[in-house]
Amino acid sequence: MTSLSSKYQPWIDARTRFHLSHAHIQMARELGLNPANFGGLANHKQEPWKAPLPEFIAELYRVRCGKDKPDDVRPLEQIVADKKRKKAKRKAEKKQEAERQQQPEPYFQSADGLKIG
Repeated sequence: MTSLSSKYQPWIDARTRFHLSHAHIQMARELGLNPANFGGLANHKQEPWKAPLPEFIAELYRVRCGKDKPDDVRPLEQIVADKKRKKAKRKAEKKQEAERQQQPEPYFQSADGLKIG
């Protein structure tokens, strides 16, 4: 298994345990479902009136969001990688800005001998 932050690991575990697709995980996250509670929702073999978990998530998403699937389906691993890349970029920009602030501004001397700066 991939070692991710504690925020995303339960979702990855739920994806493998309940055989869900990336789209189902993204729909469940957008709906605000808790992956720890999927065990009670996925009990359709013992309780035949329940829909299978992927169908339940898709139907709930269809009712609440009015569409069949998210516009841009991305795996959790890609979301985490994008966030890390964005964070590293922001950190580098912040470091550059701090270095630029520490450098004194150069003075320019005009033709008549006045310092501009």
